[in-house]
Amino acid sequence: MPRVSPPEGAPAGDAIRGSALGHQPELVEAFLRLYGILWSRGVVDHPTKEMARLRNARVTGCGYCRNVRFSVAREQGLSEAIVDEIRDGYEASDLPARDKAVLRWTDACLAQPPQATPELRREMLRHFSPEELVELTAGIALFLGFSKIAVSLGQAPESMPTLVVPTPDWPAEDAPAA
Repeated sequence: MPRVSPPEGAPAGDAIRGSALGHQPELVEAFLRLYGILWSRGVVDHPTKEMARLRNARVTGCGYCRNVRFSVAREQGLSEAIVDEIRDGYEASDLPARDKAVLRWTDACLAQPPQATPELRREMLRHFSPEELVELTAGIALFLGFSKIAVSLGQAPESMPTLVVPTPDWPAEDAPAA
């Protein structure tokens, strides 16, 4: 399948800057900053965000996203056994109610049109504060948007090994003064 190639001189080994997105360096840097804030300065625990990100990857078919694991989520207990439960049919799995709610919320946000019913919002607010729900939902939107870019431009490999990569971070030197 044809794909949009990375720009000449793109950094090797940097999956995002070295992809076709490198044709728009300011956009890439803005995304990386926002993504780093979401992951490193957020209020939702990493395994929960990672479950939503991985559910999005399975729904969108993003090979890269499907096979990458962020290190902090792994350190905080997101095992491959749990990841295996994120598949379709998760409702019948042994996942805790909170995790199943996250997956239902992710599916509802990804549906066209979105299907976040009042009942599902109430359920989510039993498990999460409003601040956490906003962050999780913003994360889902980012996951969807950027995985669609990767799939559309042909950046997501059909198959690749599962890789544990550093969790995106927002460098402290870029943090606003307190």
